Amino acid sequence: MKKQKALDEIAKEIEKCKICIVGKTGLAVPGEGNPDADIVFVGEAPGKTEAASGRPFVGRSGKLLRSFIREIGLDDIKDVFITSPVKYLPLRGTPTPKDIAHGRIHLMKQLAIIQPNVVVLLGRVAAEGVLQSRISVTKERGRIIEEQDGVKYFLTYHPAAVLRFPNKFKKLFHDDFQLLKDL
Repeated sequence: MKKQKALDEIAKEIEKCKICIVGKTGLAVPGEGNPDADIVFVGEAPGKTEAASGRPFVGRSGKLLRSFIREIGLDDIKDVFITSPVKYLPLRGTPTPKDIAHGRIHLMKQLAIIQPNVVVLLGRVAAEGVLQSRISVTKERGRIIEEQDGVKYFLTYHPAAVLRFPNKFKKLFHDDFQLLKDL
């Protein structure tokens, strides 16, 4: 209960943050799930469906992600926490480095409260938002790319990439989730 209250406070900060909303639109999407989750999924930024609802990963990409989460035996609300570094829908599509750097402040507070064992980085923006470095998803996917303070950082594709190029990425995404299951 304490963790949920702390996460709710961060959500209020995000909603009031004058920097978070610059160049963006829609409702704030702070994240959702279990405040005691062992695993946190970090995306990029809300899409249109997310910005309209205030919930993360509820559009096409989210349905795919949540189906893979369930496929490995986890509940997408009760067992995990889902969020992103950028908490509002960017007007220009992909978040800018400045958006990612600012959003990281809120994201790292969330991670400090939740204290997960595994953080799944869904794509390049997620990796940049959490680890503050550019990482090639194609080269580094499917493995733990860093481990610090007892937290393992696992990199895979963003579900939007899987939807855009299913022949290229769907099997790899599936394979990554099987590895994740073993973690």
